[in-house]
Amino acid sequence: MPYHWTDTPQGPEVLRLRAYNSLSPKGFALMIGITSLMLALPLMSVLGTALLWWMLPFLIAAVAALWIALRRSYRDRQVFELLTRKGDTLTLIHQPARAAAIEWSCNIYWVRVELHKSGGPVDYYVTLTGNGRTVEIGRFLAEEERQMLFEELTEYLQSEIAAPPRG
Repeated sequence: MPYHWTDTPQGPEVLRLRAYNSLSPKGFALMIGITSLMLALPLMSVLGTALLWWMLPFLIAAVAALWIALRRSYRDRQVFELLTRKGDTLTLIHQPARAAAIEWSCNIYWVRVELHKSGGPVDYYVTLTGNGRTVEIGRFLAEEERQMLFEELTEYLQSEIAAPPRG
């Protein structure tokens, strides 16, 4: 699951969301290795000829392009969000891949969580509203995960509002 609640003795305090990376570092190395091997197989038939030197730069360029594309994709998926509670203040920090962090805070008793089934940038778009502002949460999650996140956030906010204040 690309998000999880961090439990403390007082209850869940932090929700961490991250974009899902389907290719691990080991998978990255394996993909580059297999691609290099598969591209090198045709070179075996032209070993010792001038044709090898004509083909080699193109095959190296193909492996380099794959390497660059996979690294760029991996860097673009380094997006995360943190939802924390300190006292009565709920704070959401959104860290995009290549930009400064964006922070939103609101009194937890005024926060509303909403699920927009359509009409947003993605289906089942989850937002938090409070302090005169509406912010998105979990946009990079899969549709089913956003629905589960909505239910968990709703449950969390209802339990926190019903619970006695922390001191």
